[in-house]
Amino acid sequence: MNDKSLPDLLRIRIDTTCGPLVAELYLGRTPISVKNFMRYVQDEFYDGTLMHRVIRDYIVQGGGFTAGMHQKTTRAPIENEAKVCPLNERGTLAMARLPEAPHSATSQFFINLRNNPSLDHFADTPEEWGYCVFGKIVEGMGFADQMGGFATMTRGSHSGSPVSDIFIESIVQLR
Repeated sequence: MNDKSLPDLLRIRIDTTCGPLVAELYLGRTPISVKNFMRYVQDEFYDGTLMHRVIRDYIVQGGGFTAGMHQKTTRAPIENEAKVCPLNERGTLAMARLPEAPHSATSQFFINLRNNPSLDHFADTPEEWGYCVFGKIVEGMGFADQMGGFATMTRGSHSGSPVSDIFIESIVQLR
């Protein structure tokens, strides 16, 4: 993907089995994260993946597993832009990563269901690096809240997995 294919204001629609979400992505603030995410969108990588992790009144996470919790193969991890990104506030989209590895984000992302200041950048240590916010839900937040209310269970080593599957049917660029 060349940079000229991305407009200044980037809007996407995330179609889920709970309903559609429309988000604006912060290309100017977090270009590495947005370009990475949009490569996955253009490759239709997210189609048929699960929102596989729910922590009630905290986050819903998806973008890496198919039905049965089969992990998809991803590209290399990206640099974490949490130092320059907006805060992890209600409705924002952020890159998921390993807690001990600040620069380990690939395809997975989460939606903040509340303000989560503990996920913001505080220092350049693995524990306090933070999680990069790269967009915000502007329509359909009620559907994200609905996902956050699903009953959960443990599937293999994955706690917080919804008892009833929530699928990302597709993600498309709107303009």
